[in-house]
Amino acid sequence: MWYMISSQDNENSLEKRKTARSAHLARLQDLTNEGKLLIAGPHPAIDSDNPGEAGFTGSLVVADFDSLEQAQAWADQDPYITAGVYKSVVVKPFKRVLP
Repeated sequence: MWYMISSQDNENSLEKRKTARSAHLARLQDLTNEGKLLIAGPHPAIDSDNPGEAGFTGSLVVADFDSLEQAQAWADQDPYITAGVYKSVVVKPFKRVLP
């Protein structure tokens, strides 16, 4: 089943995000390689694809896991959590309707 992982950043966490980014992306690449990633990306703090020093306010991942517990466990191990980027993470089942 698909699960939505919505994360909110701590304020002023851009430098921490930059430091942990490669480890964060490696985990997403693993999901991609397994055919389990539907979509992933950050929420820019301003209306721009490249927000520069304004940074980001969080991230969204929609991926396939066997259970809510498995999705939560995966989210709990995100390098952005240990680096102090995320202040909160919500994991919920997601029903894909379109496209």
